[in-house]
Amino acid sequence: MTSKKLPLDLLIFSLLIASTLFYAFTYVDFTIPPFEDAAMIMRYSQHLAGGHGIVWNIGEQPVDGATDFLFMAASAALIKLGFTVGQAVRGIGFTSHLLTVLLVYWTNRRIHNGSIPFSFLSGLYLAVGTGLSYVSAYFGTPFFALAAASTWTLGLLLMKEENPRFWLSLAFALSGLVTGLIRPEGVILASLILLSVIIMRMSEGPLSLWERARVRGVFSIIVIFAIVFLIFGGAYFLWRWNYFGYPLPNPFYKKGDEGWKWDSFQHSMLNALRLCLPMVFAFILGFRSKETMKTAIACLIPILGFAVAFGMISDEMNYGARFQYAIVPIALMSWIPLVGTIKLEALNQLSVKERGAYLVAGVALVASLVFYSWFQNCLLALYQQSCDRPYERDGRLEMAQMLADYRGKGYVIATTEAGLIPYYSGWTAIDTWGLNDQFIAHNGSITVEYLDKYKPHIIMFHDYYSPLVPPKLTEANLAQSWFSMTILLKTYAEENDYALAAVFGDSPYDTHYFYVRRGFEDSERLIERISTFRDYFYPTTGKRSINYAEFPEP
Repeated sequence: MTSKKLPLDLLIFSLLIASTLFYAFTYVDFTIPPFEDAAMIMRYSQHLAGGHGIVWNIGEQPVDGATDFLFMAASAALIKLGFTVGQAVRGIGFTSHLLTVLLVYWTNRRIHNGSIPFSFLSGLYLAVGTGLSYVSAYFGTPFFALAAASTWTLGLLLMKEENPRFWLSLAFALSGLVTGLIRPEGVILASLILLSVIIMRMSEGPLSLWERARVRGVFSIIVIFAIVFLIFGGAYFLWRWNYFGYPLPNPFYKKGDEGWKWDSFQHSMLNALRLCLPMVFAFILGFRSKETMKTAIACLIPILGFAVAFGMISDEMNYGARFQYAIVPIALMSWIPLVGTIKLEALNQLSVKERGAYLVAGVALVASLVFYSWFQNCLLALYQQSCDRPYERDGRLEMAQMLADYRGKGYVIATTEAGLIPYYSGWTAIDTWGLNDQFIAHNGSITVEYLDKYKPHIIMFHDYYSPLVPPKLTEANLAQSWFSMTILLKTYAEENDYALAAVFGDSPYDTHYFYVRRGFEDSERLIERISTFRDYFYPTTGKRSINYAEFPEP
């Protein structure tokens, strides 16, 4: 970046920072509690910071239910320094989002030599997108996006350098490694970016492919990348295998146990299209010539390849398309060279009326793009009722805060809702779905024998029946994993002297069951407090729930 450009770019940096901060504190609701799934990572971070290791339940064997490994570790470090869990999690996410916005602008200006308006618009598009909504919900998504954007930026530099410097190739490999340490699919994304670098450096010429790869420094880039991943990535892989007892994060065994999933693939591709729709037109335009087509293909490889990869796992827990969000800054740092340069100086040759029309049209286009990016915040959850608030008041939070009165008594809760209730209650918790339980994830489902091992004091689950609408035990229904799991929990409770304290819901077709085991010190008190609980607001609607346990079965 030349010295003449620097003051102006610093001014734009300041404007982007101010715009992001204004948007954050004017339009993003930071008063909401953690989203159900984000609370799981917070529990792991809290336990790690407390010196208990990476465990779901204190005193038990390590389990890697938090797939955001490096984010969890970074959060734990900040907690250890004195920050609260919420401050640590949101602080990392907010800072990462702000840095990514600036990186998008810098990359477009420094590497692509893009115009200030286009570069600023790219940063602004990201600033008002869904990034801060993930921060508000306590997710670490922007941290992963920053690592992915950094790897892509370094990859773009490698594409353009005539003779790639060693330190740049090393920085690229290390950034890719960090991306993989934050989330496992980061290894896939980093490898796809490496493939893009290889394609761009293998420019056409009279030499053979082998000779072009040697002359253009492709081999050195690949070797450095491979060495970094084999040595440092391999060391981490062996450590985690030894520490946890299995090579992959626990949720992968649960969410990826049925092979390729066409519905997940479809959702992923639609999410990618929705998040990056304005840039699609630039990529289409990129196929207008042989030269730009090569660039378009290289830029599409990490975007489409990463989206396709999510066909291998279930789409559950994909709040606001957070799984695909990392490709947004990559797309924003790719579109400018595909459209070519637009010389604004040509406007000086137009009449005042014509310039005015172009100016109004340009402002309208910018406003439309910014509005489109902001509008993605209205599509964060299937049951979202307004753009202002992504999810409603959640009775699971208030229930967990009540159960926290009994923290430290060795009580156990078996629950399908493994976010807010385990985190805020502080109870030993069995995640009956298995995302945070090694036995259940590897066994495929929970068993009666496993419940007998813990003899949970409370059994709580979510399903789509109630005493007014009893479950239909058909073969088709029982073949569904979630339904068969809740039926097992329900049957176990009814056969082992549990009291049905409450069945909360604002509809008898969508409810939360609470069973309390009789015969322990606080059982009668817990039955009373749960059955008379009046602040159980149903999470999908925010309405005060009805306790359907008070109604006799038909």
